[in-house]
Amino acid sequence: MRLFSRKPKQDILTTAREGGSGAVALILEMVQVLAISLAIIIPVRWLLIQPFYVQGASMEPNFFDREYLVIDELSYRFRAPTRGDVVVFHYPKDPTQFFIKRVIALPGETVEIVDGKVKIYNDVHPNGVILNETAYLDQDFTAASQTVTLKPNELFLLGDNRSSSLDSRFFGPVDQKYIVGRVWVRGYPIDRWKHFDSQNYGI
Repeated sequence: MRLFSRKPKQDILTTAREGGSGAVALILEMVQVLAISLAIIIPVRWLLIQPFYVQGASMEPNFFDREYLVIDELSYRFRAPTRGDVVVFHYPKDPTQFFIKRVIALPGETVEIVDGKVKIYNDVHPNGVILNETAYLDQDFTAASQTVTLKPNELFLLGDNRSSSLDSRFFGPVDQKYIVGRVWVRGYPIDRWKHFDSQNYGI
């Protein structure tokens, strides 16, 4: 009888202790994984990329209402916005609102809108050059003629749906400090997934 008196109990006790240690180790490991994940995800989410939903029709036919976009907030820390970039920015007259528009004219340039055409004046084209926008505009637009010269820190932003867009024609140039980032990826709907690069105007 003594051959089996204590050893099984000791084994059971040892196994229970090992099981408790294993559970604690598993919990600690999960906490570590969670902490590391948050340390990676939070900076990426708030400092590098940010999701937005499109609201309204001002960027049709390229961006439709309720489409899900991922915004690159990192690039403009190393370079200035480029003509053709589609950007998200704080509406200057109410910074709590976010707008999405396309960069048309850059700091220091003069932009002229006449007969539905956009003409850019800069050091390379002192006599002006008409912007070729056929890549993203699918219709002509009419608008009051205007000429605006941008300050060194300003951008001229227009919606792609010119007949239904509240943009720099109405609220003026936008200081670059209001820019959140550029549209990087359209993630939803899935069948319209797309990665966006800057439009090349050759000017």
